[in-house]
Amino acid sequence: MAGSKFAYVKKFELPDTLLPSTFMVLRLDGHSFHRFSDQHGFVKPNDLRALQLMDHAAKSLMEEYKDIGLAFGESDEYSFLLRKSTALYNRRQAKIVSTLTSLFTSCYVFHWPKYFPDVPLQYPPSFDGRIVLYPSQREVRDYFAWRQADTHINNLYNTAFWALVQQGGKTTTEAHAILRGTVSKDKHEILFSGFEINYDKIDPRYRKGSVFVRVETTPEEPADELSTNTDTTSVRPVVSEESHRKGKEEKKKKKVATQIELLHCDIIRDEFWDKYAHLMRD
Repeated sequence: MAGSKFAYVKKFELPDTLLPSTFMVLRLDGHSFHRFSDQHGFVKPNDLRALQLMDHAAKSLMEEYKDIGLAFGESDEYSFLLRKSTALYNRRQAKIVSTLTSLFTSCYVFHWPKYFPDVPLQYPPSFDGRIVLYPSQREVRDYFAWRQADTHINNLYNTAFWALVQQGGKTTTEAHAILRGTVSKDKHEILFSGFEINYDKIDPRYRKGSVFVRVETTPEEPADELSTNTDTTSVRPVVSEESHRKGKEEKKKKKVATQIELLHCDIIRDEFWDKYAHLMRD
């Protein structure tokens, strides 16, 4: 194409390289998932199958892209933190957003039968994606705190709402009217006094969302056959200084092994960030 007379059209493409030395957060949201969840009979207020499917797609994305160290998911949304120094796709925004959103969506569709074996897809689901850049650790922490606080607010409301509808016999209009103007304490009281539901005892997956963390593992080094040889008369091979140096360099080049852990924990307080301080380091 470079040699054709039509190549000039590439001049109309705008550069979209993201600022260097900034944290990238990619957030994916289900498009029109209220309709999608109704069409596919999702359990209210929380459908474990749907949440596990979202987790599966998120983990698949982290397995494919090693620069993602942290992910947080709630409902039909997932946020991914990429390393500050990542050079993924030369930090081209459109390339990163389109490719990662596409992979997440295809994983969601591909693994759908595993979690909904008796519910065929009625139409293709879709997700939108965006990237936000944050200059420091403070903003990154506040971002994820914001998303988890949103999880709590939404889930508490939905739990109270559907208790009123499913167990209290209220219409959706009546349930909304009852909850209008209430604060957190009021919703706790409605759940406990009206339905004997202790909100704090509900599965933390629903209250706190899903947290994927990439952690380093320390694989066992294979035993050195020479070091275990008890025959003192055996002759050890002479290792040149050059060979020894190359061996050390090879060890340095070895990639650090990691694994991805799924948690349902508080990510607002310091404890989480102190334990996983490596998430903010390059």
